[in-house]
Parts: sequence; structure tokens; C-alpha cells
Amino acid sequence: FQFSPVLLHLTGMLDFFMSGCLHNAMSVDCFSFLFPSGLIREPHSHTVEQVRLRCTEGSVEWMYPTQAIRIALEPNLSTSRPATVCIKPYRNSRGANIYIERAEKLELLVNEEASWLGQVYCFSVERPQQAAVFLQASPQQDISRRTVGFQYELLSSGTPAPTLVKDAMLEVCRPCNNTELLMAICSSDFVARGFIRRVSHHIGQQLSEVSVAAEHLYRQKSGVFQQEAASGEWQGSLKTLLQCQVRQGNGLFLFTGTEHFGEAWLGCAPRYKDFVRVYQAARAKRKNPCEFPLD
Repeated sequence: FQFSPVLLHLTGMLDFFMSGCLHNAMSVDCFSFLFPSGLIREPHSHTVEQVRLRCTEGSVEWMYPTQAIRIALEPNLSTSRPATVCIKPYRNSRGANIYIERAEKLELLVNEEASWLGQVYCFSVERPQQAAVFLQASPQQDISRRTVGFQYELLSSGTPAPTLVKDAMLEVCRPCNNTELLMAICSSDFVARGFIRRVSHHIGQQLSEVSVAAEHLYRQKSGVFQQEAASGEWQGSLKTLLQCQVRQGNGLFLFTGTEHFGEAWLGCAPRYKDFVRVYQAARAKRKNPCEFPLD
């Protein structure tokens, strides 16, 4: 399902509540929020407008930015455990700096000039319902040419943040042990069985890209894998660290990993026959953490 962008003019401290995240077997979709306030606000107004978002992930766009907006991330979660908020500005985002609130003070998170780098910025919060982002428009002559936009994710304390993925993958460069493999099929954002088509290395980014042709897609969080109409195969691209020295291998593999901001990061990737052996042994002893379909 797709939602059309929501166009609203919020005045004063009006709160806009976004509920209704869509849950289905493939993914959890949320609203995109488009805020065209700059051209319709009072030019000398000093009011800070406020938006409240109820979803754990989504995107925000502020057209024609002037003055400031406070965005409160208040997801419908029962947990009060510490969480991590990650923001990825759009590369063409211009017109405002992004701040975070800590103890009623503002701390600069993303400078307007750094948006083009396409980096991910993360910060921790004591409770998921306490996350807030403050957008302060920068002085400019022609606001009609500016749009501020970013994607956001609210992660639980046990989920690695995208900026920490590279650090965490230093461990992942080694093969997963049996316990890690069994947990990966239960908790990964994507699980697919297939072949490695090619491996591309990007020295400048210190990343490798693994192109995968999957004959069976068990699960994916978003649309990382796309199905070809002719062959029925699922095509996907998975990222990993260059220093992991991934090479193209023959045979059938089971691919698992995490997804952040539309990118898939490779986790455990054993040969399928090795996975079947490990899973069947664990199931015989009733030590498998979840059920997995074998065929």
C-alpha cells in the first residue's frame, strides 16, 4: 500500500498525530510527511511549529523552510527502554540545520552543508517516546528553491544502528557460529536462499557489494529484493565491508542480514547445505529458537 504525501499547514503549537502504520507479511510501512510551510507562514512570526510522528520509521520533507519546526517522534510502543534514533538527510536537502533536544537544550546534529554527504547520524534517547528533532531554517534570499528532507529510523536498544554497522561487521567478517546462525534466521530483516552472481569492490567507500539471485525469499523488511517477471528469481544487492574480502563462490547459499534506509547489509551467509545440517541437528534436540521451512 502507498500513502499520498500529506500537505498540512500547522499554526501555533498544533500537533499532528500520525497513526495507522501498515503491518503486513512483507514490511512495516509508514507515512511520508511533506510540510510546505515556508510560503504560507507569516514572515515575521517567531512561532515554533510542532509535528508529532507516531511511526518508528519514515521520511520528512519541509518545503520552503522558514523559522523552525520541532518534530517529536512519539511511536506507539509499549516499551520504555533506551533506544537509538538515526537520521539520513537527503543528498539534495538544503535550507536548515538539524538539531536534537537533550535536557531542554539543542545540540547540532547535521549542518546544512553536510547533507550532501549522504551519511547517517544517530543519537540515543532514554525512552523511545522522548525523541525530538528541531529544524532551524538558515537565512536565505530565495526559499522557493530549498527543501529539507530526511529519513528516520527508531531502533530498539538491541538493534545495531547504521553508523555502528561497520564496527559491528568487524566481528561479522568471521563465519557465524551455529548459535548465531540459528538466531539470524529468526531475527534478520531479510532471509533468502540463492546464488552469488558477482561481487563488486568499492575502495573509496571501503565497501563490497554482493549481487544475489535468490530462488526463494523467506522474508524481507522492505523492497531490497525485487522479483523478475520472466525468471521468477529475486534480485538483490547486499553490502559488506571491503576488509571482509568477500569473493564470488559457487553453490547455494542462505543470505541473512539487516536493512537500514533501503540498504541491505550482509550478515550470516552459510552454504545452504551447511545451514540445513545445523538446523536439523538443533531441531532434533529441540534447541532451534524458531521454526524454519526446509524444502
